[in-house]
Amino acid sequence: MGVDQLRCVSFAGEGYAGMVGQNMTQNTDWPRGEPLQDYSRVIDYERGTSVERFSRKPGLNPASWKYGPGWRGGTQLQQHERQTFAVSGEHAWHVDGSAKAVPAPESATLWQLDIWMTPHGFVRAARMPGAEPTAIWRWELGESGRDGATTGGIAKVMVVSATVLGKYRVNATVRAGNIVQRTQTRVPHPVLGDMNYEHEFTQWQDLGDGIVFPAGWHHHDGWDDERKVPVLTGGHNSFGGSFPVMEANSCEPTAVPQHVRQAVMPDQRVVPEELAAGVWLLGGGTHNSVAVEFANFVAVIEAPLDERRSLAVIDKIVELVPDKPIRYLVNTHDHYDHLGGLRTYLHVGATILTHQRNRMFYEAELLNYVPRMLEPDMVSLYPPTEISEGYTMEDVDEKYILGDGRRYLEIYYVQGLGIHVEGMLMAYLPEERILIEADLYDPGLLPASRARPTAAETALLNNVTQNEIDPLLIAPIHGDAVTWKAFLRETRQGP
Repeated sequence: MGVDQLRCVSFAGEGYAGMVGQNMTQNTDWPRGEPLQDYSRVIDYERGTSVERFSRKPGLNPASWKYGPGWRGGTQLQQHERQTFAVSGEHAWHVDGSAKAVPAPESATLWQLDIWMTPHGFVRAARMPGAEPTAIWRWELGESGRDGATTGGIAKVMVVSATVLGKYRVNATVRAGNIVQRTQTRVPHPVLGDMNYEHEFTQWQDLGDGIVFPAGWHHHDGWDDERKVPVLTGGHNSFGGSFPVMEANSCEPTAVPQHVRQAVMPDQRVVPEELAAGVWLLGGGTHNSVAVEFANFVAVIEAPLDERRSLAVIDKIVELVPDKPIRYLVNTHDHYDHLGGLRTYLHVGATILTHQRNRMFYEAELLNYVPRMLEPDMVSLYPPTEISEGYTMEDVDEKYILGDGRRYLEIYYVQGLGIHVEGMLMAYLPEERILIEADLYDPGLLPASRARPTAAETALLNNVTQNEIDPLLIAPIHGDAVTWKAFLRETRQGP
């Protein structure tokens, strides 16, 4: 492939991005986001840098998301069309339009890994100290298509395996002509655990001086398994495109902004707001949780993001209600940024309340004993017997009520949503008249240019009306608590 001759490379074209963890139903693929137009990328192998730029319709996507598992609902939305994502060594950052660069320390390792999972990057990484490369051969069959198994085109390939960045075991499939056609590894993910992560390369072009480089890129987050056995989620296609405009060895150094160099992983900040006696909105980040105290237990609505966030929220709940167990965790829906902490609550003794559509997916791929080796969580380190023997999950169909004779929490299936996700739940405290919802209405977070009401906001009002509930306050999972009247005004559904 001309690895020794290629110091850096630039390529450009058009691409797409899949919204990982945001599928409408678990048996469908990651939904496609807005097209990545005018896409360009510069990779400097000698300096360990990558800079991606593209244009994408603003106002719909989180500003910090390019593609892959970085989707975070509730964050600031993309404001400008032109987007830049860069990594240099241990430093990563994002630029929305021409605004100040925003450090992304949580993404630096994954974006750096992407450099070394390119064909030329892998060969360089396999030569580094500590890589410990090994190789096997195998006969590779064609993919099974709609018309049955493929019996032609069987080829003998080599699979070269090497340790990259000291912790990822990357496998590279090498076809005839010594061309790396695929790289594959696993990366830690709060929902899918040690998640499959792979790139496939096609449309090879001759760049001169013995260098060939692929114009066709295709990336998977999760297994590309059409049969879904034992995997239930259908999501996998997260990035791809054709980038035929290429140039070798003509790259300028990438300067790391000084404030990016000084950035560190932010602490988990949990800010409680008491909405009523014994009811707290636990904010301080991109996602909220709501804690409700009952006579002998605590119920929590939503376990977002990951174990790190959930442990911080649990610590705060223990401060607020020190002598009662967290007995129930209400999960609003199955998007990955809203269920990354379910295993954490399960481990501390909570029963998961979720819509009945989610049970099979959660049992098969989330709430189980499958070991997580890359970033072991509490369930992996201290597996509780309750997963197989205990009361771990309760299905909600249309309505479910938690209560103690004094306080009741009503849980409703959001009917007629038709977009975003199936199996959405919302919760209501009838005595306090507090409505708790996720993603249906995000107070103050949508840009003024968005037409109101959105379909989700209309669905929220319809469900409140048909269930004859009468809220005074909305406690959202994204944004600050607001009055019901403020919701009606902002969404243009009332005075």
